[in-house]
Amino acid sequence: MDLALLRTFVTVHRAGSFTRAAALLGLSQPAVTSQIRTLERQLGRPLFLRKARGVTPTSVGDELAHRAAPHLDALVEIAEGGLEVEAPLRTLHLAGPPEFMAERVLPALVGMTGSEGPAVRLRTSFGSTDDVLEGLAAGHHDLAVATRRPRGTLLSAGTLCDEEHLLVAGARWAGRFAPGADRRGGAGALAKVPVVDVHESLPFARRYWTTVFDAPPPEHAALVAPDLRAVLSCVVSGAGLAVLPRYLCEDALLRGELVTLLEPPVPPLRTYFVAVRAGTQALPHIATAHEWLLRAAVAWG
Repeated sequence: MDLALLRTFVTVHRAGSFTRAAALLGLSQPAVTSQIRTLERQLGRPLFLRKARGVTPTSVGDELAHRAAPHLDALVEIAEGGLEVEAPLRTLHLAGPPEFMAERVLPALVGMTGSEGPAVRLRTSFGSTDDVLEGLAAGHHDLAVATRRPRGTLLSAGTLCDEEHLLVAGARWAGRFAPGADRRGGAGALAKVPVVDVHESLPFARRYWTTVFDAPPPEHAALVAPDLRAVLSCVVSGAGLAVLPRYLCEDALLRGELVTLLEPPVPPLRTYFVAVRAGTQALPHIATAHEWLLRAAVAWG
């Protein structure tokens, strides 16, 4: 059986689409369709059911993918690693939310560039979870950090870490919140404090208000800045309150520039996932980055 046909088949199986598989393989869609038809003729069984949007594997297709994919991945690893004493220089393309990438991910991976010259080139893109997962699926990135687990078989993801969200404000606003008030009363006490968030929909405030106060969030933001680091700077300057991840605002809290307005028994958390395309984690530069991130996440707590 032709290994090129198997490689195309596994890529289609993981992508769930001839079009997406063609982009990942650098082939035209007709070429991918032709290869799958050739393989189906050789096996005498259909491998996919064609639908309006994408394809679904048959039971035979699922069985073949289960048996073939690990061996193809191992061959890719051998081909990429080679037998040379010095591995070729590779470029690792990363993507994720700008603040978390800047404060956590990139500092954890800078050692991969080598102390006496680069071992791996790092290239970074910033974007929302939807954007970075779409780019990963399309082959634009090698590894992505996302705030939700991707669906389907093309991308695989593992839990990286949880971040704790804090309700904070500059010292001038601290007296507006009564520490002894219950949580519903707390939401009312904060009603006149301006809110700073990253979007008009108040995603951080909305999650916090729903989880902690069991109440709807404020209707409007006084200030919107599409970067949590800018939100932090504005809150330190007295713009109002914000919900920020602990890792981002902890230094400002220690310096007394911010105060925590509430210490709920169970603070809101947001989970980060590290995602790769199925079959690529065997590549040395991607596997190393994945391992380094998981190791660093232990220290992040």
